[in-house]
Amino acid sequence: MNYKLILGILMLGNCTSTPGYLLEKQLTFDSTKNHDLDNNDNFSPDGKWLVYDTRTDSGGIGGNPSIERVNTETGETEVLYHLPDNRDFGPGVGAASYHPTAEKVIFIHGLPGCTAENPYQQWRRTGVVVSCDNPNVPQFLDSRDVTFPFTPGALRGGTHRHEWSRDGRWVGYTYNDAIMKALEDSTGVKWNLRTIAVSSPRHPVAPIAGAGQENIQGEWFSAVVVRVVPNPAPGSDEISHAASDSWVGAAGYLKPDGTRQVARAFIGKIQRKDGVPVDELFIVDIPDSINVPGEYGPLEGTPASFPMPPKGTVQRRLTYTAETAHPGCSGVVRSSFDGKYLAYLAKDSAGIQQVFLMSPLGGEPRQLTRHTSDVQSGVRWSPDHRSVLYVWDNSIVLCQVSDRPFEERFRRVTARAAEAPANLVWSNDGKMIAFNRNVPVVGGSDSKKQIFLIQLK
Repeated sequence: MNYKLILGILMLGNCTSTPGYLLEKQLTFDSTKNHDLDNNDNFSPDGKWLVYDTRTDSGGIGGNPSIERVNTETGETEVLYHLPDNRDFGPGVGAASYHPTAEKVIFIHGLPGCTAENPYQQWRRTGVVVSCDNPNVPQFLDSRDVTFPFTPGALRGGTHRHEWSRDGRWVGYTYNDAIMKALEDSTGVKWNLRTIAVSSPRHPVAPIAGAGQENIQGEWFSAVVVRVVPNPAPGSDEISHAASDSWVGAAGYLKPDGTRQVARAFIGKIQRKDGVPVDELFIVDIPDSINVPGEYGPLEGTPASFPMPPKGTVQRRLTYTAETAHPGCSGVVRSSFDGKYLAYLAKDSAGIQQVFLMSPLGGEPRQLTRHTSDVQSGVRWSPDHRSVLYVWDNSIVLCQVSDRPFEERFRRVTARAAEAPANLVWSNDGKMIAFNRNVPVVGGSDSKKQIFLIQLK
């Protein structure tokens, strides 16, 4: 019998027993390390496990040696991947996500050749897949080739926050390019620009010369799908930064002609007419085949330019807040599973940050929430796409997506706490919510990130 788990439930019952709130069950208790969900897809397909990393407070992902999972029923923990000789400078692992239908996880892995002089960096990492039935055996997803001439289908930097599409046919992520970072260092021009890339198993990747340390041989074909520039033309739709991205729908979104389009939504940084940077909502349509070069240049890039998007990618701006009284969008953009809505954060006419909805086809945004103070986190959608989950007033809130008055559509799931919960994630069957809370270390002055669970049904 797991007495620690029972004790945790009893202890938490005292602070969550107020009528109207749901019971929080603490799943992890080890106070020597963090248990970071990192706002990913952490539930196993059957909901029996949650995957997390144990990143350190000082070293972050670079200093983290382990990817673990915890059983949602028993509190049992297992190590899925461990770097025995990891240091604060790397290689490091972190930001793990579960496959939607298979027992395997994907996560960031720093380059094997990390040193104190050349440590884990945004542009020095890749994606690794590990089967839960075969721990500690890494399969590298995206290839890395920083030796000219570069290889189509390989990237030249570092990938981050990997997300499987709901059918498992794609992986999307943010990307920083090492070649452009070196160009920035030599010229003083800001070329280390975050953008978005995807990987697909449909196309083979050529062998990577010198694979092992700086170069990595991956299994899936990868391509940058969003074009960024260091100095966007003021008033244009050009962007200098793309992030906070996720897949649109479980199978893309419905186009006017009745077909489905695979796409990724994100926040892109434009320049207002007066030169002030503003974050806006964007979407990029992704073609079935990503191995054909597009109009802007080679997929693999050149020594003086980024890898360029494949033929058939279409990058579109969806919001136009730049010239309003309260410009800007934020939060990780999340799509409903039917692909009908994109949810993001923006300020209302009173300057309060709320949840807004936007169609992938564009049009006018719809304000979903009407709180009297800022919504604190981006949303997670229920699998039936009828509700969203977010943090407001240091509590977890559920809000229905309907035309009823707002006061009738939202409810606090947890009581207001001294510190806001973080990294919300919804189980695939819609019956559980997991999240992080910082729990003080007994007898110490610090706290560690622990995983909590709420049963909805």
